Amino acid sequence: MATLFTRIINGEIPAEKILEDEHYLAFLDIRPIRPGHTLVVPKREHDYLFTLDDATLAGLLPFAKRVVPAIEKVTGCLRVGVMVAGLEVPHTHIHLVPMNAISDLNFALARESSAEERAAMGRSLRAALAQ
Repeated sequence: MATLFTRIINGEIPAEKILEDEHYLAFLDIRPIRPGHTLVVPKREHDYLFTLDDATLAGLLPFAKRVVPAIEKVTGCLRVGVMVAGLEVPHTHIHLVPMNAISDLNFALARESSAEERAAMGRSLRAALAQ
């Protein structure tokens, strides 16, 4: 059975997509730690970051890096933190979390966001990417 993220990639489950190419997808987390919290996934379903093939692994961070300036601009954060937990969904993913302090990288801070909040953030991030 396909993972939740594969179903998002395939368009079976809606998501607020920020950036996409033929190999990767960046979309907003529905339970963000902070507004702008974005997930980046390879489109090919694979469970564990460190068993990805070298080409996919090598492309993941450069793709994520393309999203970071938009997150910084829209959220006004000092930095974008990167986390790889890898247990929530069995599909390799990295978390891009706007942060002003190390304490901001805390899953206990996550809260459900509304579709309207995600849509507004998505519009802002895509507009910043287009500049």
